[in-house]
Amino acid sequence: MQKKMYQVLFGLLFALFAWPALAQEKFPSRPIEFIVPWGPGGGSDQTARMLATLLEAELKVSLPVVNVPGGTGNTGMTKLISAPADGHSIAILAWDSFATLATQSPKWGMDDILPLAIVIQLPSGLYVAGDRYADWKAVEAAAKKQPLKVAISGFGSPDDITVNYMISRGLKLNAVPFAKPGERYSALLGGHVDLLYSPTGNIVQMVESKQMRPVLLLSAERLPDFPQVPTSRESGYDITLPQRRAIIIKAGTDPKRVAVLAEALERAVSTPKYKAFLKDSYASPESWVGSTDSLALMRKDLEEMRAIVKSMPKRN
Repeated sequence: MQKKMYQVLFGLLFALFAWPALAQEKFPSRPIEFIVPWGPGGGSDQTARMLATLLEAELKVSLPVVNVPGGTGNTGMTKLISAPADGHSIAILAWDSFATLATQSPKWGMDDILPLAIVIQLPSGLYVAGDRYADWKAVEAAAKKQPLKVAISGFGSPDDITVNYMISRGLKLNAVPFAKPGERYSALLGGHVDLLYSPTGNIVQMVESKQMRPVLLLSAERLPDFPQVPTSRESGYDITLPQRRAIIIKAGTDPKRVAVLAEALERAVSTPKYKAFLKDSYASPESWVGSTDSLALMRKDLEEMRAIVKSMPKRN
């Protein structure tokens, strides 16, 4: 009887001390929620769904994508920072949401998140439907006579900053926010707005089918895919604000778990499938930026956006 008691006690002690190590070894052992702070169909959603598929193969667990639109992406960001810092919730942070740190006072900040990596970088542009305007000069001429409506992702976003910058340069523009990407695109195609602000990769199919086309690209140099489209810099607008998207996790997560996710992510973006996705999105093939360098680039971009906002005259 006494021998049996010692065996039970030994078993309990072994389980007690071995459990933490076993638990760490098994991470991840259950699904990882992949938060997209936007509605379905946009660039962030497309990127997240591509990566979710690739990461499932790497991590051997499912990564259900959860769309949480609202507040220029800040509703989804709040969901992430409200979750436990255990590595079972990640999110895609588009610069649409990141810019609100320069323009608003969201309920989260740089200290609340940790970037695993920047996974895609691409320029944005201003688009028109069909052949409504011949070119950017025609848009400028129209915007100096009467206000034009511009569909944007949300107030405080790079879209909004760019529109306000152009207003300060003499154009009459009204920003109209749409939390759901599909509604933004439909607004342009249905004639409810005059212009659409969008990253190049979000609307590839509609551009290729000639439903809409870029008239100005927010870039320092012309894109090889659109050699006839002028850039903001050559058109006299000193603003580019490229779209970047990072995969982030809640700050305070166990560094070992962060490393597991970051390494899996790096393998995922190295696959031919993801490289093809970047090409089809008109994104830079050198989009990948690791965690430490991502953090430095984020701080640099935030300073630039704050400087642009500060330099513009206040609107009544």
